Order: sequence, then structure tokens, then C-alpha cells
Amino acid sequence: MARTGWNFHELYLWHDTGTGAQFFPAGLTVEPGEHAENAATKRRFKNLMEVSGLTERLVSIKSAPVDEDDLALFHTRDYISRIKALSDERGGEASYLTPFGRGSYEIACLAAGGTHALMDKVLSGEIDNGYALVRPPGHHAESDKGMGFCLFGNIPVAILKSRKTHRFDRVATVDWDVHHGNGTQAAFWADPGVLTISLHQERLYPHDSGDREERGADAGFGYNINVPLPAGSGHGAYIAAFEQVVLPALKAYRPDLIVVPSGFDASGADPLGRMMLHSETYREMTRMLMEAADALCGGRLMMSHEGGYSAAYVPYCGLAVMEQLSGMKTHIDDPFLPVFRAYHGQDIQPHQQAAVSAAAELVGAIK
Repeated sequence: MARTGWNFHELYLWHDTGTGAQFFPAGLTVEPGEHAENAATKRRFKNLMEVSGLTERLVSIKSAPVDEDDLALFHTRDYISRIKALSDERGGEASYLTPFGRGSYEIACLAAGGTHALMDKVLSGEIDNGYALVRPPGHHAESDKGMGFCLFGNIPVAILKSRKTHRFDRVATVDWDVHHGNGTQAAFWADPGVLTISLHQERLYPHDSGDREERGADAGFGYNINVPLPAGSGHGAYIAAFEQVVLPALKAYRPDLIVVPSGFDASGADPLGRMMLHSETYREMTRMLMEAADALCGGRLMMSHEGGYSAAYVPYCGLAVMEQLSGMKTHIDDPFLPVFRAYHGQDIQPHQQAAVSAAAELVGAIK
């Protein structure tokens, strides 16, 4: 069994995104409701972990907030100051359709800090792997603006801060959120020290990013790999993408650490994606990454939570990942699994294989 870390803080759930309808703010033509990025999916994931008995068998990793200088390793000082000022008042809007409430600045600093704390423990060898169940998410945030419900780049800030205290040359990120990891891509666009890989539904969000042609620049050219998959892709397409793109890229790059921006919105139940994954897909992808980490970087693997908007189903995908990371199977079965496994089209389709094959051609540029 692995020494698996678990980072969570109640304040993550107190980040207030307001009363929108999915992601539009309420108004005279939009009835107030529940914003898609609310606390329920994360709370229910945490609750199922506790009901399963797994939480108490993990290594608890405490959160420590990052400061403004840490954030400034990626974000502009003007952006940091603007978010802090709005947060000190009544909250506001980070850019477009990314609302936040009073105190969200401090919570976002805590989320980035939780991601860093977990990364620090993995790099120091105190744990083998781990998961940071943080909120707000981070993989869409760019240097001067928040996007897609993300305020600060949790993973970029953690990587850049860790570089100051740990000796490592190469980090690989494997983003399986259904939306393109544009913020992580932007953070390391010209940096060969970070290999960024994103598997996502093609041109879902952001609509103008995530194409295969986006490969990095200057010394970082070739170290950004996008795997845009057609809507409707299921278990077979994602496993093929791992076998033909992700694992060969990791083998060629030989990272010192593998980091997963972990979104569960490619599931067959998610309201903001149109993919068909189930909990066993996430379990299998985790298994494959663990084998790669064992072979390449001493098992060093960590995940930081991103999207996933089905309150009913995110917990089962998350539990499957945690069971695989820890090597501990619980008594909890996924009740949705037989339904999603039976969806027509779970096997990879010819047009999906064409997309995977095109992305596989990018691996040869890695040195």
C-alpha cells in the first residue's frame, strides 16, 4: 500500500460563487438558482471518502496559504491586487462568468497552498502520492485574469514555488478535466522544464484554445501536447489516448514528478461536458499513471482537484481514484457504473482514433 496524502479544508467549501443559473448571473431574465461551481460536488466527495472509511487511513496534509509573492511567480501584481481588493469588499468578477464572494481571495490562497503543501510532501518523500481536494479550481486562470471559475493557478503556483525549495528539473502535468487546461499551458508555454498535456473535449472551453497546433514556443516548443477529443468519447478513447500519447510522452520526457489537474467533468453524468467516462475509467487512468511514475520518478504522483459538476457522480469517480492511489479497496460500489458502462459507443470509434493518432504524432518532438 502506498503512503497517500489527502488535503482538504472546510474553507474551500465557503468560496461563494453566488446564485447564478449554471454559470450565468441572475437577473430579470435569469432566475436565481445554483451556480455550477458550488460546494456540493466537493463536499459529497469528501463525505463519501469518510463513509468509506478511507479518509482515516490516509496521511492528512494541512493547508498553509500562499502569499502575494508566491502568487506573483505566475500572476501579475495588478491582478492579485484587484482580486484582493474586491474580496475585501463584497466580492466581484474575476473576468467573465467567474464570480467570487467576500473572503474568496484568502480561500484561493489556501487552495493554492494546499496544492503546494501536498506537492512539497511528495517531493520530500514523506508520502508517495496524494490528492488535494481544493476549491476554487485553477487550471483556467491566466497570469492577468481568472477564467472558467478559476481565480489563481493552483498547480502553476505550486510548481514554481516548489522549484525554490526542491531540486528537480522536470515536471509533467496530465490534465484530464473535460475542458482545456489553458492556464497551465500559458504558465509554461516557453518552459521546457514542464511538460503540459491536456486531454479534453475539442473546443468546449475555452472555445478558441486546446488545438493540437498549440505546442509551446521558443525553448518550450514541443513540450505542450493537446489531445482534443470529439464529443461523445468514452472509456475506449481515453484509454487509447493514454496508451498512444500520454504514456509515450511521459517515457520520452522522464519527469521528476507527475501532476494531475483532476477534473471529473468528462463523466457520463456531467452537465458541462459531453463525454461518457465512468469511475473505472478514472481508476484505470490513475493505475497507468502510477505505473509510469514508478518507472520514471520514484512513484511521485499528485493530483489537485479541478472541475466536475455532477453532485451525484463526482464522489464515485473521486473514490475510485483514491482507492487506486492508496491501494485500499473499500466496501463502496459505484451504483452508476453498470449504466455508464452500457452506453453505446464506449469502445473507441474510428473518428476518435483519428484524433488520438494525430496527437500521437506530437510526441516525437520531446527530448
